[in-house]
Amino acid sequence: MCGIAGEIHFNGGIADAAAVARMMASQERRGPDACGQLMRGRVGLGHQRLKIIDLSDRSAQPMSDPELLLDIVFNGCIYNYRALREELEGQGYRFFSGGDTEVILKAYHAWGTDCVERFHGMFAFAIHERESGRVVLARDRFGIKPLYYSETPGRLRFASTLPGIVAAGDVDTSIDPEALQFYMSWHAVVPPPWTILKGVRKMAPATVRVIEADGSSQEHVYWDPPFGLASGDAERSKGDWEEMLLSALRTAVERRMVADVPVGVLLSGGVDSSLIVGLLAEMGQHGLSTFSIGFEEAHGEKGDEFRYSDLIASHYDTNHHQLFIPSSDLLKELPGAIAAMAEPMVSYDNVGFYLLSREVAKHIKVVQSGQGADEIFGGYHWYPPMAGANDPVATYAKAFFDRDAGTLNRQLGPDWRNGATLPLDYVRDHFARAGAADPVAKALRIDSTVMLVDDPVKRVDNMTMAWGLEARVPFLDHELAELAARIPSDLKLAGGGKGILKDVARKVIPSEVIDRPKGYFPVPALKYIQGPYLDLVRDALTSESAKERGLFERDYLQTLFDDPTGHITPLRGSELWQVGLLELWLQQQGVG
Repeated sequence: MCGIAGEIHFNGGIADAAAVARMMASQERRGPDACGQLMRGRVGLGHQRLKIIDLSDRSAQPMSDPELLLDIVFNGCIYNYRALREELEGQGYRFFSGGDTEVILKAYHAWGTDCVERFHGMFAFAIHERESGRVVLARDRFGIKPLYYSETPGRLRFASTLPGIVAAGDVDTSIDPEALQFYMSWHAVVPPPWTILKGVRKMAPATVRVIEADGSSQEHVYWDPPFGLASGDAERSKGDWEEMLLSALRTAVERRMVADVPVGVLLSGGVDSSLIVGLLAEMGQHGLSTFSIGFEEAHGEKGDEFRYSDLIASHYDTNHHQLFIPSSDLLKELPGAIAAMAEPMVSYDNVGFYLLSREVAKHIKVVQSGQGADEIFGGYHWYPPMAGANDPVATYAKAFFDRDAGTLNRQLGPDWRNGATLPLDYVRDHFARAGAADPVAKALRIDSTVMLVDDPVKRVDNMTMAWGLEARVPFLDHELAELAARIPSDLKLAGGGKGILKDVARKVIPSEVIDRPKGYFPVPALKYIQGPYLDLVRDALTSESAKERGLFERDYLQTLFDDPTGHITPLRGSELWQVGLLELWLQQQGVG
């Protein structure tokens, strides 16, 4: 788990070593253990390393293979690297290191870009072929590892973070009006290739891009699982599905224990993280380190779920760490959490993960986390209405979108009104694609391949990596996800959502954490903005820079200032926090 950066020139230019160094420096917290830079004429590569597998310098990056004439920078973890190494050794490949980075290099040489289909893991990497001048960029199936880039005539830069691209300089940092539509409509989800800045783009998950020496390039998507029954599935009983699911879960959790350092668990007390702890206990893990966080109440809403995390910690006798954050500390740490965002993200979980990661990183370097289960197994409140939807797009938008196009056009400033229909058109086009027959499957597909990537997954990566902590997400094991996509929707929606997952969990963990109201990562102070939080947001939105941008109608902002708690989105988010967070992020990054 690391930070990568690079620059490629196409018109005879030389890669800018200083620009690569600036990108690396901006990402130092992602990889605080070591750094390296490799300049080969028109191609420059940079790397910040977090040592997890093969702690020796033999796995330092950028890594070069003198026999194969290949260079690589890599962020992530290939969980099946040992099996792949054994297979490659059988083909005659020799290894000089003990980690997964070199396995990627040899796998690419052996199988070309098809190598990505053999990888179990999370990854973003760039491989440079010295002989041809070709550069290959790749991103894992769920986009767990980020990859941003900027293109100008004759040059391409890439990095693990958007601020990394900005740090290199010479990039258009004006706000992208199309991305603004997505941000304000789709709960801050901005799908690839857009980002909030015009000059920075991001590569889509499950994508390989091959860039030739002359700058021409081709992209292809290597993973797009169908949603629906496969051959033979129609005859399966509920018990059959449960047996298959439990086996896949065990495999997914076990895979993510591959490390040369200890691995812990972020334990919220919900079904998902509790199930991870239970499965690890089944595998014989003793003294497992677990971590949970809570906040002060606000507006009568409780700010922690310690009751449930404590129950699991006690049941499995884990080495548990409970972190309580007073409201005064939360306010003090908000700027750091916002600075850690590669893109503006409104979910309150961000600051929670940021502060939890700070604590966890004092103890260990790797954790497993329960993100993804709701999107894979149908845990959200908008999935049941989809089951009988006559107009799936409208039903989905009503439950998920923060506002419709008409409302958004009234709330945006005059210079930013452009119809605001793009987000709904995007959903409509996605729902129309083949491969998901029923409305629930359509919603699960867009949520697991788009929304999940640019909300929960990005949130976990950004906030953990801000403290040099690697987070692994077993519910996004691609084989587990492929199985889940085949499971009938009614089994997923049963029991108020995630029905089949809950039934499998009953075989492993105490029922008290299953038969409970669905919980979230509560940070009430950011939902019901009052006192110093209101002052912070109001100051940002009434600043000179905000007035110059003119993103929002002043009357709309005043309405929010007058009654912050009266304007809550369908996803239980604060409208004031949404607009305020965007402005705070732009000011924090010095862009826009």
